Amino acid sequence: MTDPKTKTKGWRGSREAWLNVAKDILIDQGESAVTVQAMAKRLKLSRTSFYWFFQDRQDVMQALLDLWADTNTKPIQDASNAYAETMVEAVLNVTYTLISEVEYDPRFDAAIRGWAIQSADVNARLITEDEKRVDAIRQMMIRHGFDQVEADVRAHAIYLVQLGYTSMQIKEDWQNRIARVPYYMRTLAGLSPTEAEFARFRAKFTHLDSANE
Repeated sequence: MTDPKTKTKGWRGSREAWLNVAKDILIDQGESAVTVQAMAKRLKLSRTSFYWFFQDRQDVMQALLDLWADTNTKPIQDASNAYAETMVEAVLNVTYTLISEVEYDPRFDAAIRGWAIQSADVNARLITEDEKRVDAIRQMMIRHGFDQVEADVRAHAIYLVQLGYTSMQIKEDWQNRIARVPYYMRTLAGLSPTEAEFARFRAKFTHLDSANE
C-alpha cells in the first residue's frame, strides 16, 4: 500500500493544508482545541480525509512539533552561522531573524510554550530546542572573540530578550523597535553598529515599508 503521507494532493486536501490548519488552531485556541473535527470543519473536508495524511491526532501533533523546530529553531541557527564581517553584524543577523517574523514565528513559539506546560514530553522538546538556539548564538559569539563565559551570558541575554517579547505579548510598532536596535546592540554585543551596519540592517525591512504603503 502507498504511504498515505506521500499523497499530498486531491479532494482530500493536502498534508500541508491539514498541518497548517492544526497550527492555526494551536495558536488561536491551544493544544486541546486541535481535534480532527475542528481541522475538518475549518478545511470544509470530511474527517476521514485527515487519515489519508496522518495516522491519528498524535501523529499530527508530532508533526506540529517538527514544523515548529523547522520554523523557529533552524532560522536562528542559520542566522547565527551566516556570514558577518563584524561581531555587531553577526548579532544583527540574529536580531533580524527574531524581530522580522519572516521565518521565525513568535506566535507559534508562544503556543508551543503554552502546550509544554501541560506536557512533559513537549516541555523536554522545548528545552532541547531552546538549548540549540542558545548554543548557536553562543558559538557565534565565540567565533567573534568572546570567551566561553561571556559568550554564554550574551547569548542568553539575546535570546531571553526575545522570549520576553513573546511571553509578555508585547505589541511594539516595528519602526520603534528597529529604532531601538542600536541601543540593544550596545547592551547585547557591547558595541553600537556603525552607520553602514545599521543601514544594511534597516534595508532588510523594506517588505514592511511596502506593506504599509
